[in-house]
Amino acid sequence: MRPPRPPHAAHAAHAGLTRRQWLALAATASATATAADGARAQAQPQSPPAPNTARRAVVVLTAYPEEVTSRVEAAFERAHPGLRLQLVWRMPHEALPYLQAPGANGVDVYWSASPRTYAALQHAGALRALGASEVPRDGLPTRVGGTALAEPGGHYLATELAGYGFAYQPQRLAALGLAVPADWDALAQPGWADQIALPVPSRVGYAPVMVDIVLQAYGWERGWALWSAIAGQAALVGNGSSFITDEVASGRRALGLTIDFFAASAVASGAPLRFAYPQHGGLNPGHVAVLAQAPNAEGALAFTRFVLSDEGQALLGHASIRKLPARPSAYAQLPADQFNPFEAAARGGYDYDHARGQPRLGLVTALFEQALVADHAAHSALWRRLQTAQAAGRDVAGARALLAAAPLPASQADDPALAATFRRLEGSAPVAAGALEQTWRAAAVQRRAQAAALLA
Repeated sequence: MRPPRPPHAAHAAHAGLTRRQWLALAATASATATAADGARAQAQPQSPPAPNTARRAVVVLTAYPEEVTSRVEAAFERAHPGLRLQLVWRMPHEALPYLQAPGANGVDVYWSASPRTYAALQHAGALRALGASEVPRDGLPTRVGGTALAEPGGHYLATELAGYGFAYQPQRLAALGLAVPADWDALAQPGWADQIALPVPSRVGYAPVMVDIVLQAYGWERGWALWSAIAGQAALVGNGSSFITDEVASGRRALGLTIDFFAASAVASGAPLRFAYPQHGGLNPGHVAVLAQAPNAEGALAFTRFVLSDEGQALLGHASIRKLPARPSAYAQLPADQFNPFEAAARGGYDYDHARGQPRLGLVTALFEQALVADHAAHSALWRRLQTAQAAGRDVAGARALLAAAPLPASQADDPALAATFRRLEGSAPVAAGALEQTWRAAAVQRRAQAAALLA
């Protein structure tokens, strides 16, 4: 009997259970089932022992939910009768220390969506370089727009893509007279006040890249001006509170900034949501890698080949998974209205440069925290005052310039030394602000005070 796996976090949340409580219930159920099996075995005649059909385990560490892993597990084991998957579930911030332990805790494969964790493992020499003879690359592009789909040395390869954008409730937008936004700048318009659910970058792992997508697409100064306006109209959603899709599906907000997969999962569970991709998009790849110390290297390579194969990629289009394949040919098997990031990239929609953005994500997160999150109530109230004054015909240009100012000069945005100070992993626990961060917050407070004086 396989041990129970943790459910998708959203499932546990909807059930009112913490992950610890779920595991406790699962353990109780497992023990009860084992006892019942034993009682039945004593009550029934014993059959001769079955022939030895043991299959060698391939240990895969992942953060993917049950909807994804169960279908991939079943298909892989059908294709490889001599192998079985042994899935270990860890969130990205838990995966790195687990895989850096002696012997990588016996893990063969890391399969998840956490680019920075892969980069850290590769830097530490913990991943095997995958040659083309071991894992064929036929039909697998190395890039989509500005996003690399393969680490140059072959240490990890993209298996799927997640696109950033907007989860929305059509009926609520119609009631508010709001159109589905074509791009990020539409969300700065006054009609969106109090209607946006915004993930906090310091607490939600996918959000730092989302912030940087806007900064790259519109430029550093204009990008921060947009984020200031959007944050001023948004409700902040952090780790441990309602999911973005819950905020929208419940009707508390009309639109949420998220990743397509979370919206698709909510829709599969019955949520009245749709998802829109902005003109300036970004992709978060999920990767697969073989551990350098993999006890079952051949099994690990077999799994890697499978998830990148036509069969493995086709599984991603299932209604309960709804992920974007990394193999372009897989889209021919998907519904005609399925979003295709390769076609969008050809139109210039995915020029976001991950190589440039990756080193500064921690810095961007820290700036966002101090400028827009730390005093969010005051920030939002001042934006409402500005919009009221503008509607009354007053000149608000000076106040707007103060509120929209970038928290750091563009000349420092790509400073390697400064960026190194703020390196962090997705989902890591927030730490107390240092002296430099406190100066950023103080400067933001001062700008708001000056703006308030102009609006008095």
